[in-house]
Amino acid sequence: MDEPVTTFSEGPEDPFAVRRSASAVFDDRGTVTGWSGRAEALLGYPAAEALGRPAADFLVDPRDRDVVLEAVAACVRGPGWFGVVPVRHRDGRRVEVGCRARSISRDGDRHEWFVVGAPAEEVVQWETDRSVLDGLFGRSPIGLSVHAPDLTILRVNRAIAKFSGIPAEQHRGLRTSDFLIQRDTDTVEGQLREVLETGRSSVFAEQSCVLRRDPGHELFVSVSAFRLHDPSGRVLGVTQTVEDVTDRYRARRRLALLNDASARIGTTLDLTETARELAQVAVEGLADRVSVDLLESVVRGEEPLQDTAGPLRRAAVRTVPPGAAERMHPVGRTLDVRPGTVHARCLAERKPLLDAGPEGPAAWLPAEPERNGDDPGPGIHSLLVVPLVARGLVLGLLSLWRSGRLEPFEEDDVTLAEEFASRAAVCIDNARRYTQQHETALTLQHSLLPHVVPRHPAVDAAHLYLPADAASGVGGDWFDVIPLSGLRVALVVGDVVGHGIHAAATMGRLRTAVHTLANLDLGPDEVLTHLDDLVDRLAAEQEPTDDLSRQVVGATCLYAVYDPVTRHCALARAGHPPPALVTPDGRAGLLDLPAGPPLGLGGLPYESAELHLDEGSLLALYTDGLVQAGDRGADERDVDERVADLCAALTTPARTLEEACAAVRDALLYDHPTDDVALLVARTRVLEDEKVATWELPAEPTAPARARTLTESRLTEWGLADMLFTTELIVSELVTNAYRYGGGPITLRLVRDRHLICEVSDSSSTSPHLRRARSTDEGGRGLFLVAQLTERWGTRYTRDGKTIWTEQALPAAPGPLAVRPEQSPPP
Repeated sequence: MDEPVTTFSEGPEDPFAVRRSASAVFDDRGTVTGWSGRAEALLGYPAAEALGRPAADFLVDPRDRDVVLEAVAACVRGPGWFGVVPVRHRDGRRVEVGCRARSISRDGDRHEWFVVGAPAEEVVQWETDRSVLDGLFGRSPIGLSVHAPDLTILRVNRAIAKFSGIPAEQHRGLRTSDFLIQRDTDTVEGQLREVLETGRSSVFAEQSCVLRRDPGHELFVSVSAFRLHDPSGRVLGVTQTVEDVTDRYRARRRLALLNDASARIGTTLDLTETARELAQVAVEGLADRVSVDLLESVVRGEEPLQDTAGPLRRAAVRTVPPGAAERMHPVGRTLDVRPGTVHARCLAERKPLLDAGPEGPAAWLPAEPERNGDDPGPGIHSLLVVPLVARGLVLGLLSLWRSGRLEPFEEDDVTLAEEFASRAAVCIDNARRYTQQHETALTLQHSLLPHVVPRHPAVDAAHLYLPADAASGVGGDWFDVIPLSGLRVALVVGDVVGHGIHAAATMGRLRTAVHTLANLDLGPDEVLTHLDDLVDRLAAEQEPTDDLSRQVVGATCLYAVYDPVTRHCALARAGHPPPALVTPDGRAGLLDLPAGPPLGLGGLPYESAELHLDEGSLLALYTDGLVQAGDRGADERDVDERVADLCAALTTPARTLEEACAAVRDALLYDHPTDDVALLVARTRVLEDEKVATWELPAEPTAPARARTLTESRLTEWGLADMLFTTELIVSELVTNAYRYGGGPITLRLVRDRHLICEVSDSSSTSPHLRRARSTDEGGRGLFLVAQLTERWGTRYTRDGKTIWTEQALPAAPGPLAVRPEQSPPP
């Protein structure tokens, strides 16, 4: 059913039109010099009675004299005047008359006043109607446009002109497509055609529109339209009202963003990830640049101090476009909060601060100083800083910047940012508390690991250790570089099954056991056999985790021993990934070692593999977290691909082993690992031939004398004559014991490095024992003397017998301030 007809007319007639209004003329003394018939009809005075008389004598009531005189004075001050004055009718009643007066010059110096008037009620009604029409087209905030049946524009008001950017009077004959993009033009004109054809008005249809003059800014409008008719019912066109509802739309969008934020912020117990989630949600809904800065104590998982204004640690940055992040402090940077800055005030006052004043970005420089200048970024015009507060504790700050968005931050934006910050702060505090407990476990784990890799003449070594992420917890990976006798070195990497305190504690016990076994100079296969027994006992000692099962205990391990004198390397593994080897000529691959069962299965043998390593070979020992692609269930193809990446990274030209570790990390650990990762790389060294002397001696009574002679000659050649007496005594005692109690042949080896090492080998597997000889004993004092004259001594076993070794410290090289033992320092 069609709606009531709306007619379109010219509107009420002007009451001051010549054919309707009363008129009169007054000279400069107020005498009536002209009087129209309409004036007689309005006030009752005929022309003959009014002409020539002063107006004040018959038109002004004495009670209204002051009002009239004020109007006359206003008229005299200006060229024209409009207003309502009380006039006395001929019958004595008071008539309100709306008047317009204009000055007229006569004969140069004479002035007359031409006045037109009409009943005040008609004037007021006409002014009201005219004001309404003028308001609709001149001052109404709601856009109004009148279209002809062909949809060309007949007239628009100033609100529409403000939309289009075209003066209102220039719209006639234009179409909607002249100021809207084509997509929105099709929508608007389709709606208008439907109203023209059906006569049914459309009410409050919301739609977006983009102006041609500002294609980067989207408005949201509510549109209503109705059809126009003349009194006969002929269709004259269609009128459309347009209301800008961008603010209303944005308010609804803010609610949607808040709902979205509740689902996206705090998905993990990782503090850094929560900060990133907050920054991402804020940059999508509120700002062009967002930074999240946390108090350093919060990052460490500690209780934040509330009487300090920093320092802050940058936890997350998000920008639009992403490249703009280069102009901001990077994640991980420590920021000092300077007094007087917006950030310092926000921390102190614990409330959001919106700074979009006329002073501009220059006032915010201390908040985000640039790396390469004092400009915080092109186009930055608004800054909002919100404190992150949870459970009464200030944890950090959320900073939001606007540049690409034309509108500055508003109070509604502040409210939304507070909601974001409030939710994120609770999640960050939960993550902080978890981090505090997690760090306790990590501290235990790290206290059980070597802080630095000891320098050793046999190898140059470096390591990479990355704990698992917060979701995986503490693990049991470990590595070690253990000095052995004879300048040999043991390289160890292991991995305890599981995560958490139990895994870390088990790792510590196994690492201690490895050190003990290494000091016994056992072979790699024997070390793993003893570790297997230990893990089996540890599993039996575990208390049940519930009514049915015990805590799982298991481990894998790789143990290697390298000798820089012989270039011999022995390796064995227990369920562990094989090591990678890079030869000096750049060829890389995995060593083919017997796999061996994981530790803890019990009763299964381990087998060692032996190889010869050229000087400068690179050996890489690692845990499976490095090659499992972040997933324990990764298939064999994935592992093979990552092993290939590992070999490629190890062959990348690198100046130092630390750079080699970094290359491996960049190639394989581009994402945070889900399992602990331990990597130990070692480049082999070889002891120079001139630092080693080896002789075979017959098992004869003359062997000790021959050994002393050879020792004297070599020590003299090495410039160690001061050590000759002690060393001859040690050599003589060890060779004598080998001759008496061992089997031939006897091998004597002297090694000069940071210590003087003496080794005597024989074919016997019987180990000598240190004992205290009684006063009546004829022997048994030799080994005791050896122990007193050396820093360390011991026995290691080989397939062909045993070796007894000793170490003596070399004398310090004399310096300019050195003092000989027999001298006293100057006073």
